[in-house]
Amino acid sequence: MEELLELKEKLLKGDLQGSLLIVEELEEMSKDDKISNIISYAVVLLIHLIKQTVEKRTTHSWDVSIRNAVRQIKRKNKRRKAGGYYLSSEELKLALIEAYPEAIDGASLEVEKGRYQPQQLEKMIDQETLINQGMSLILSD
Repeated sequence: MEELLELKEKLLKGDLQGSLLIVEELEEMSKDDKISNIISYAVVLLIHLIKQTVEKRTTHSWDVSIRNAVRQIKRKNKRRKAGGYYLSSEELKLALIEAYPEAIDGASLEVEKGRYQPQQLEKMIDQETLINQGMSLILSD
């Protein structure tokens, strides 16, 4: 909120350069917020993909959670008015990679009722394959 007030003040004073700097800062803050939201949903997505992979099964609940996480990632990434996307495919992949350690920790509590430690789960999962699976779901129409 402070940034908006400062922007207004700079515009009223005719400080175009200072105003542009604040706009850039606001854009960066907005993108950081989008990335945080996307990573949160990516964690949920990856937890359920890990559970499916390790347990070699799925449940209706896991499938619904996966679909909902994918929908939310797509929704958060889409620019409504300007069109396009906040994150490129490459940046989305980086977000999934960033979410992976948290997903491993979360999955360690859920896979086979907490049977495995995070380090054990990591040995059971091919991270690249899992990330690519997540990307495939996100990029599908």
